[in-house]
Amino acid sequence: MSNTQSPLKSIPNFRDAGAFVNEQTGQRRVNTGLLYRGARPDSATYGDRQRLVEEYKLKSIIDLRTKTEHIEQAQKRDAKIKASAAVPQSNDAVAEPLKIPGVAYHEINFNGSSFSRMLISKLSWREFFKLVGLMAAGHRKDAIKILAPHMEEMGLVGLALESVDVCTSEVKQVFGVLAKEENWPVLVHCTQGKDRTGLIVMLLLFLLEVDVAAIEKDYLLSGPELEAERAERVEEIQSIGLSEQFALCPPGVVSEVHAHLEERYGGVEAYLLSTGITREQLARIKRTLRGDM
Repeated sequence: MSNTQSPLKSIPNFRDAGAFVNEQTGQRRVNTGLLYRGARPDSATYGDRQRLVEEYKLKSIIDLRTKTEHIEQAQKRDAKIKASAAVPQSNDAVAEPLKIPGVAYHEINFNGSSFSRMLISKLSWREFFKLVGLMAAGHRKDAIKILAPHMEEMGLVGLALESVDVCTSEVKQVFGVLAKEENWPVLVHCTQGKDRTGLIVMLLLFLLEVDVAAIEKDYLLSGPELEAERAERVEEIQSIGLSEQFALCPPGVVSEVHAHLEERYGGVEAYLLSTGITREQLARIKRTLRGDM
């Protein structure tokens, strides 16, 4: 894992997105110390939790994960605690809660009902009834395997474009949080901090007119940042019928999303307005984040 981009070793893929793109462009397009991105912070050490609040002055966390991901992460954490029960720990380490005191949490399931409906709409009737039966019986992984071929066909680029089109209520919720000055500095994350997080960060940086090539480099950086857990991630996605491509950061995602926004909506600002975000909210976000132009 990169030593320069992940200063918090217990939070994978963590970085100041504004500082990174400023460094890439040689311009201060984005105010730094405000927009952080990363993977799940659930297993952050006590020391890193303290740093988020005291050093990074974090006010809020936007968590884009599904309920299933929350459950799986809790199970992993419980197993880890049980496995280390015989190892002496400090009181702080034992007592640390999943949520960081003093930080506001905004849990917005980015791949929620609209995204699910989009995927289900691609199924045949036979696949649909099989999916319903498996979900009713509690066989979640087998149910997801029915969706897997359709997700494979779309790939990460296709899923990103579909997310732009269908996850509009979730985008509106996220930007509603970002439009309130008291919520900054903010950490946006999902499980890996790669795709859903990447899309939200893209939209923000497009709004600030950051060079698309710099935004692409920020997206691609998640590849090396997540290398340490890649094997485990590949095993997880293969268990639900998906290929290794879903653990990667393919080049071209950012430029494809940017082109889609321009061609279908007339640009990122018009797209964001179409989701129900107001001009005033966008103006507040720009005032907060915009650096020297």
